[in-house]
Amino acid sequence: MLKERKISLQGQDHLLSHTDKQLAILEDLDQVSFSDRLDGLDNIPFKPTGIDIFQVNLGKMCNQVCKHCHVDAGPDRKEIMTKGTMQLCLDALDRSDISTIDLTGGAPEMNPDFRWFVEELSKRGKHIIVRCNLTIILANKKYNDLPEFFKKHEVEVVSSLPHFSARRTDAQRGDGVFEKSIEALKMLNSVGYGLPDSKLKLNLVYNPSGAFLPADQGGLEADFKRKLKGDFDIDFNELYAITNLPISRFLDYLVASENYEDYMQKLIDAFNPSAVEGVMCRNTISIGWDGYLFDCDFNQMLDLKLNHGAPNHIRDFDVQALTQRTIILNNHCYGCTAGAGSSCGGATT
Repeated sequence: MLKERKISLQGQDHLLSHTDKQLAILEDLDQVSFSDRLDGLDNIPFKPTGIDIFQVNLGKMCNQVCKHCHVDAGPDRKEIMTKGTMQLCLDALDRSDISTIDLTGGAPEMNPDFRWFVEELSKRGKHIIVRCNLTIILANKKYNDLPEFFKKHEVEVVSSLPHFSARRTDAQRGDGVFEKSIEALKMLNSVGYGLPDSKLKLNLVYNPSGAFLPADQGGLEADFKRKLKGDFDIDFNELYAITNLPISRFLDYLVASENYEDYMQKLIDAFNPSAVEGVMCRNTISIGWDGYLFDCDFNQMLDLKLNHGAPNHIRDFDVQALTQRTIILNNHCYGCTAGAGSSCGGATT
């Protein structure tokens, strides 16, 4: 069994904390590259369909150190979006008609200006999504009222829960995480989240716990609903099944466990042309904690900034130019197009 980490790869000065080392592994592929695979489908250059979602990474600080984390987040990460950069995001939104704002991290709630930012977005009538790891609600008294804060601003809560069993959840996310996650879900239910006929949306995210693709999303959702309701009287709306991409800590796990080549082959063999149309980079722009722009959260973690003439910082945000950009591809993209496809909203087909 791989040793459980207490700090990030960056904190260890691990080889794979450097994105160029990750990219070198990803690009050393004997099979057809992802770009060439799309070229065979007449999808090159690969373009967006628009910008419907504005996904903002508020920082890499987190109260957890999950084994599969592609962000390499943790308590030792100090990268945090400043209030000034948040204001640039608000200015960009004021010049566009983008209606959905997806806040992520790390644990986005740990950003000291998180609540101010949510309040400003709420004033503008935006649909706000917060990717909450659940345990943050119980991490400190100052977070205990998050369910009520989310309710006040009608925030859609999207929370990771690797499994409906303690053993499998704790194996991926750390000892005691399952118990705290269940308690946090009950707190969210108690204010109306995830309940039948409630407008307060609570969605869960499932990531496989090993070097395999997720099972059918619909079947997983049914299992989660049955077990969480039967064992804990917990309700939620939808479950998103997201494939683990070979980036950062999950890439380290694959290499250390000698599963990398086999896992990449699984992704390549499961390539689904129908999944290509629904991948997140087609309708999303990703903003890093420092204001740089990326095609998606995964490209952000590999430091693959926008290029081909498109503005790559939030201060230069231009919807028209960004909609016409060419999306940057690499072999990790096989993860989003394998099987039923994968995006921040789950399966794409």
